[in-house]
Amino acid sequence: MHIAVCVKQILDPEISPRAFKIDPVRKEAVPGSGSLVIGPFDLNALEVAVQLKERYGGRVTVLTLGSEKAKEALRRALAMGADAAVLIDDGQVAAKEPSVTARVLAAAIRRLDSVDLVLCGRQSGEWDFGQVGALLAEELGMPFVPFVPRLEVDGQVLRLEREAEGGLAVVEAPRPCVASITNANDNVPRLPKVKDIMMANRKPITTYTAADLGLGEAEAGDAANRLEVLELFIPEVKSECEFVEGDSGAEKGVNLARKLVERKVI
Repeated sequence: MHIAVCVKQILDPEISPRAFKIDPVRKEAVPGSGSLVIGPFDLNALEVAVQLKERYGGRVTVLTLGSEKAKEALRRALAMGADAAVLIDDGQVAAKEPSVTARVLAAAIRRLDSVDLVLCGRQSGEWDFGQVGALLAEELGMPFVPFVPRLEVDGQVLRLEREAEGGLAVVEAPRPCVASITNANDNVPRLPKVKDIMMANRKPITTYTAADLGLGEAEAGDAANRLEVLELFIPEVKSECEFVEGDSGAEKGVNLARKLVERKVI
């Protein structure tokens, strides 16, 4: 079984806003001192893929659309258990909206040997559009199952658990299929061992450009961009601190209650 996993390198969602800046012209985040990581839901998808390989055999190919720096994310994926990695250089991809991302990823997946399953995170860790999985399935002409915490393989049929209102639904889909993976207790991403990290640094990474994939300006350039970011900024949070005076705890309590009433908090 051949599993393709789509991942995205993003700014670490846990870092402080002080660790990066916003480019007001390009309207995008500039990493600065902030670290770049694989999106958390993408890591869940990768973990599910590696678990399936361990249980049923096969291989895992991880793909990403990004710059040369994105090779760091691919190395991490290889260290976690992926067998091959593909970088699609985004230098010729002017549009970054989900439909263009899906189109470019689909073109790269078609270059792979027969793929039985395509996995992606339920949403990216920064924009949170949550649309690439469905659009990718449309591009590839495959069925799509969203919000999957876990799945099993039964011959040519995939049995997937799907998050639904009030519980879980079990869905059966034929291979090949696209699924978006969410987090669950049993797909927490593994920590690669030092040996695996060293071995990952020796593995080759295949690189494609948009031209290599047969994508022109209309498919991946400015002409394909239908989404316009009007403004992007880091919200300013203002805070004030005031000490409540009083000679005793009871008096401080009364003074605190009075201030809360004055501010119409209570």
